[in-house]
Amino acid sequence: MLARMILALAAVALGAIDAAAEPLPGPVPVQVIEVVDGDTIRVAAQVWLDQTLTISVRLRGVDTPERRSRCPAEREAAARAKAWVEARMAGGGLTLEQVDHDKYARRAVARVRLGDGTDLASGLIKAGLARPYDGGHKAAWCDESGSLREGA
Repeated sequence: MLARMILALAAVALGAIDAAAEPLPGPVPVQVIEVVDGDTIRVAAQVWLDQTLTISVRLRGVDTPERRSRCPAEREAAARAKAWVEARMAGGGLTLEQVDHDKYARRAVARVRLGDGTDLASGLIKAGLARPYDGGHKAAWCDESGSLREGA
């Protein structure tokens, strides 16, 4: 099992992926290096003795506002989502489950659980800082007037 986890994480990180590969079930313990934004974190996973893999992980099943949006209201919402995630990282004990490569093969996509078992994506949605995302087209966060859309 450990060898499979090492190979899967390394393959995702190096871009040497097989589109038909099964997701790694986890749990894979990780340490957060950086919260990139509300739905992406950078983590380190020890994959072997004295061997640590660093990789960006997109949260499975959630979309948060973008930091680089043209819409000021979306940028503000993105900052709130990022701050919310950063506050939850302080406790440590993070694990990844259902680890897979993302559609662009430059990062992993995974279900992220906090030390108490809470699903991070579900928490973002409950807090009103994110919406469910299935990997398809993303709806705009702002309307034509520059205000956040209802439910966003």
